[in-house]
Amino acid sequence: MANGGLQEHLYPTAGSCGGVSKLDWETRMIMALEAARGLEYLHERVSPPVIHRDFKSSNILLDKNFHAKVSDFGLAKLGPEKAGGHVSTRVLGTQGYVAPEYALTGHLTTKSDVYSYGVVLLELLTGRVPVDMKRPPGEGVLVSWALPKLTDREKVVQIMDPALEGQYSMKDAIQVAAIAAMCVQPEADYRPLMADVVQSLVPLVKQKKTASNIGNSSAGQTPKPPGTPEAGK
Repeated sequence: MANGGLQEHLYPTAGSCGGVSKLDWETRMIMALEAARGLEYLHERVSPPVIHRDFKSSNILLDKNFHAKVSDFGLAKLGPEKAGGHVSTRVLGTQGYVAPEYALTGHLTTKSDVYSYGVVLLELLTGRVPVDMKRPPGEGVLVSWALPKLTDREKVVQIMDPALEGQYSMKDAIQVAAIAAMCVQPEADYRPLMADVVQSLVPLVKQKKTASNIGNSSAGQTPKPPGTPEAGK
């Protein structure tokens, strides 16, 4: 797709822009909402539901106007039609994004994708990759490091990406952190539906920001306000 994947914009190479992401807060929130709508469609608008099984920042592609599309369905599975059911399958996916219950049992549900989405939301909040064992002890696994801080108002500021300083209200940061915390709960039953995630994010996307207005964007066009995206191919 025209602007590649979210991952490369979150973690640019040092040579391109000093290694600092140019994705601002409003753009990140628009992308979070659009990606959530993509998963909501897969989980709740088709029957049987589709479980992506490898949802991650590199599989969120950005079009010429920087609108987010869920992509790469190579590992996708049809989910159970019965509520509360699961699909038993070989454990596949990407380290750092795989839900713990799926990793342990091979039981796959739409809530496995919700966990992966929560990891991506943490990436957007923190600017950190899911697994980085070069970091100090206790900080190598993003979820383990961030989860205890996500519901502590005093500590949320400690996990925020320094590149976002001055761009968000603490009220909004705390709300997004709470959404991420629910998504990465160790127990799948405690995670929200993607429809609930979408409903929680909509009020945070206050302005119909030009998503292509990221630093010196090459898109050169004013996109339409973000709407419900279709899942990419």
